[in-house]
Amino acid sequence: MKIQITPTPEHAKTPAPRTLKKVAGRRVFIKSYGCQMNVYDAERMQDVLAPYGFSKTDDATTADLIILNTCHIREKADEKVFSDVGRFTKRNKKNPLIAVGGCMGQAMGRRVMQRAPSVNIVFGPQTYHRLPEFIARSGFDEGIRKRVLDTDFPALEKFDALPKQGLRGPSAFVTIQEGCDKFCTYCVVPYTRGVELSRPVADVLAEVQHLAAQGAKEVCLLGQNVNAYHGMGEHGEEWNLARLVRAVAKIDGIDFIRFTTSHPSELDNELINLFAEEQKLMPYFHLPVQSGSDRILVAMNRTHTANDYLNAIDLLRMARPDIAISGDFIVGFPGETEEDFEATLQLVRDVKYASAYSFMYSPRPNTPAAEMQDQVPLAIKQERLARLQALLTAQQTAFNASFVGKTISVLIEGKGREEGQIRGRSPHNVAVNMVGNQRLIGQQIRVNITHATASSLFGEIELEEAA
Repeated sequence: MKIQITPTPEHAKTPAPRTLKKVAGRRVFIKSYGCQMNVYDAERMQDVLAPYGFSKTDDATTADLIILNTCHIREKADEKVFSDVGRFTKRNKKNPLIAVGGCMGQAMGRRVMQRAPSVNIVFGPQTYHRLPEFIARSGFDEGIRKRVLDTDFPALEKFDALPKQGLRGPSAFVTIQEGCDKFCTYCVVPYTRGVELSRPVADVLAEVQHLAAQGAKEVCLLGQNVNAYHGMGEHGEEWNLARLVRAVAKIDGIDFIRFTTSHPSELDNELINLFAEEQKLMPYFHLPVQSGSDRILVAMNRTHTANDYLNAIDLLRMARPDIAISGDFIVGFPGETEEDFEATLQLVRDVKYASAYSFMYSPRPNTPAAEMQDQVPLAIKQERLARLQALLTAQQTAFNASFVGKTISVLIEGKGREEGQIRGRSPHNVAVNMVGNQRLIGQQIRVNITHATASSLFGEIELEEAA
C-alpha cells in the first residue's frame, strides 16, 4: 500500500539549502525515546553534525543544540517530550536551539510547534541527514531563532547522504530496513516511518565492513520488520534476511550477529534454520505477539494466530534449544475481555519468555483502533498490566537465575555503573556486570556467574582472563 503524504506549505516552499558554518566547540545533547532504531538514528545524527564542530555532551544544561529524538507509539511518550522541552529550556542558560525529531515530529509537527513555542526545528525520521541545513535555516550562525518544520518522506535518500558511521564501541547498530506495510490497527509506524523499504545489499555490507575495520565485533541489524528484508543484490536479485546474515557472518572481524524486530508473519524456515547453522548468530529472538487471543489479534490486524506464534516458537527451539525468546504485549486493546486476557497469560505460560515488553493500549490519533467501540477502562488496563508483568518478571528472573553457577562468554562493551565495574551482554542478550579492568572493553571473555536479578547477571572474570 502506498501512503500519500500531503505537503504542508513549508514543504511546498522549502528555501534553497543553506550551509551551516563549522565552528569548533559547539555541543549537542541528544535524547532518544523508544526503540533501538531511534538509538541508531541518534548516533547517525552525531555523525552528521560532527563536521560542523558539534561534539556530544550528556549535560543538557551546557548544550548549544538540544535534539529530542522522539517516539509516537504511546501518548505517555508524547507528554514526556513536552515535559522535557520545558525542563531543558528552563535549565539551560545558553538559549540553545531546540529540535524535535523522530516519529512524534513526523506525526505532530505543526502541533509540536504550536504547543511548544521554544522548539525551533521539527523534523521526521527520514530527514535527519538534512540537520545542518535545518540548523542553518534557523539562523543559528547569526544568533537568531527562526522556526523550521520539515517532515518530508524522501524514502531511503538519507542513507545515501549520511557520512560513514563512527564507531562508539565494540557493538554497533546497522539499519537494513525501515517502515511497515502491516498496518496493525493500533500502530502509527506506517504513517511516521513510511512503507517497508530495504537498503541494497551492497550498502549494508559496506557499512558493516567499515565498522569491522574500525574494530566492531558485533552488529545488530535493525528494521521495523527486519525479517521482511528484501534488499536488491549486485545483479538485481532479491536477498532475504537469512542470506544477508550469512554474508555479514563472512566479514572479517564480525564475531557476533543479532537482529530485531521481527514479525511472526514474515518468519520462514530458512531464517529459523539459520539459528542452528550459523554460530555467529546469537541465540536470542525478539518476536512480538501482542495478544494470546485470536479474536483480539484479528481486531489488531496482526495476520497471525496464537497457534501460529506458538508453532514458530517450537520450531525455533528445535533449531536452537537454548534460544532466548523475547516478546511484546499490549494489554487492554479495545474489546479485550477477561477471557481474552487469560488467553494472553496462557500463551506467556506456554512460551516461558526470557524477556518481554508489555504496555497498556494507548489510542493513537488517526489509527483505526482509536475509533473502536468498547475502549477498556484505565483501571482494568492497569490491573491486567500488573498481572501480566508479574508473570513476565517471574519468568525473566527464572531465566536469568538459570545461569548462576555457569561460565559464559561475554563481549565487554563498556564501563559499568559502579566504580571499577565493566559491563557486557551474554549471547542471550542479558546484561552482565563484573569488576574488571577497562582494558578488557572490546574483548570476549569468560565470566563465572555468581548471582542474578530480574534484569541483569553478575559475575567474576575467570582468573586467566583477568591476568
